[in-house]
Amino acid sequence: MTRDLTQLELLVELEPVVEETMNRHLKVAKEWHPHDYVPWDEGRNFAAMGGVDWDPEQSRLSEVAKVAMVTNLLTEDNLPSYHRTIAENFSTDGAWGTWVGRWTAEENRHAIAMRDYLICTRAVDPVQLERDRMVHMTRGVHAPDAWGGVLDQVAYVTFQELATRISHKTTGRVCNDPIADAMLSRIAADENLHMIFYRTLTAAAFDLAPDQTMESVIGIIKSFAMPGTGMPNWRRNGVLMVKHGIYDLSQHLNDVLNPVLRHWNVFDRTDFTARGEAAREELNEYLEKLERDVAKFEEQRARILAREAAKAAKNEAKTPVNA
Repeated sequence: MTRDLTQLELLVELEPVVEETMNRHLKVAKEWHPHDYVPWDEGRNFAAMGGVDWDPEQSRLSEVAKVAMVTNLLTEDNLPSYHRTIAENFSTDGAWGTWVGRWTAEENRHAIAMRDYLICTRAVDPVQLERDRMVHMTRGVHAPDAWGGVLDQVAYVTFQELATRISHKTTGRVCNDPIADAMLSRIAADENLHMIFYRTLTAAAFDLAPDQTMESVIGIIKSFAMPGTGMPNWRRNGVLMVKHGIYDLSQHLNDVLNPVLRHWNVFDRTDFTARGEAAREELNEYLEKLERDVAKFEEQRARILAREAAKAAKNEAKTPVNA
């Protein structure tokens, strides 16, 4: 292309791909129901209904599992902000609008299932959970200043949906509960299909406007942040999740960025002009730096976990054994 396409031109040119990809999505997406993943027989009334309020001893989840579950749930809770952002960058008409509605409906059931599970099993403090939900949804989602437009949106959501899929899957494994694991695996399957939808759109955008798309992709990658950013206690909770491999830098590079970039054939494309080549070179330099950062991170985490294990073993040795 000799000029950049406008947002309207991009939307019009990509709409047939949206319709085709959405129809394929509807054929492969499996119907499921949140209530099928909640152990209702474990439920009981809280004090307001004559029962007993929550106590930490009622939870059977580890601290890592609780933090990860709450973080994932609050991410899903903020759906209205994501819906608004996507609708502003896409369109509420035609195939674009139909997809926005379908995507929103599918995402909404994730929060329904997770909240019902957590409250029914008394896994977390329901009062604090509601307070955190109010804070996080009031703050909403704030994109970087230079971020916006359909290309930025489809590129970001491709990476974000895949990252969220990984976070749900790893959270399910640390819950040590087959019900939670099954529920989060089901949610992760939705996220994977959403990722495929947006990845397909971005691939079509590369063919339509390679330079523009390449510039969007490098911008999104360099400014990428998980949706949990800005939640109450995000710094502490984020560190804990990273330390225990819920979602970390290595996964971000090796399980999200690299596979998606290979799928888009970013490194072997021959249709870039000088602009696209410059953006690709910037991407190469960023990924090389990220690889070095991952190596440092893995070494640092190994040292931290080794120290914690040694400290735990020492404390256990000091604990008297009852005769």
